[in-house]
Amino acid sequence: MQNAALRSEPPLSLSVMPWALRAWPPLLWQANGAAALEFHHIGTRVAHVGAVSSPAGQTVWAGRSDLGEVGVAWDWVQLPQGVVAMADPMSVVTNLRIVGEEGEVLTAWQSARYLNEIVHALPWQYEVERALQVRH
Repeated sequence: MQNAALRSEPPLSLSVMPWALRAWPPLLWQANGAAALEFHHIGTRVAHVGAVSSPAGQTVWAGRSDLGEVGVAWDWVQLPQGVVAMADPMSVVTNLRIVGEEGEVLTAWQSARYLNEIVHALPWQYEVERALQVRH
């Protein structure tokens, strides 16, 4: 399967909720090409949870390819000293279906490695920090 080049277009609506990405049409993507996807920041939501009001939230990123729209989203938390981290690296919400070398669609467990590579390549912590500054 060949990977389609993503077009640089304006981001999708900021009203996209993270869980809505699962309703987008699935987009098959070769495992060895997943990191080459280019995403744009769609939005970051900030909430205060717990007795000490630790900030947490979700961030959503998306792009468009010749095959359709692709999106990824995940929960984040702010740790002590202001560090932001993924709340659960195994819980990236996406419409991507990662395809292995033999043409098989990888399980969620197998796909986690590739999805985390995508997350790691994005400037998402910068966007979360910007969202946190707006809230103060």
